[in-house]
Amino acid sequence: MSRMTPFSSPLLLGFDSVEKTLERIAKGGDGYPPYNIERVRPCDGSNVGVDGGPLGDLIRITLAVAGFLPEDLEVTVEENQLLIRGRQRDEEEREFLHRGIAARQFQKCFLLADGMRVIGAQLKNGLLLVDLAKPEPERIVKKIEIAVNE
Repeated sequence: MSRMTPFSSPLLLGFDSVEKTLERIAKGGDGYPPYNIERVRPCDGSNVGVDGGPLGDLIRITLAVAGFLPEDLEVTVEENQLLIRGRQRDEEEREFLHRGIAARQFQKCFLLADGMRVIGAQLKNGLLLVDLAKPEPERIVKKIEIAVNE
């Protein structure tokens, strides 16, 4: 018996990779560090990018990374994935009487839609803020000529 998926419709062509990505995302990931994703408005009220084009929606990912220094964090974009990694170093000379805060590492991966770009990242009060721009989609209508074979 074959498995029915939302992408098995004959009208959805070329979405195989999207289905595989959604399956991978559904399987993985622990909840550390906790994070928020929110829509934000620009501080100056404008919605224009550096290149003069419209930015569209602005999105902010906020990760709770208390105890991490800027040099312990890495934010990269690889193809259409935003990767945020954190690695704390254990200081050997410290002697703990009780240790309830572990030095741990993490990796968070966010899949970005085509055209999305990272505007910047900042560490503020133990929170890592990563700002993204989602551009306005272009409305493209292209007429396809029909060839006649005689």
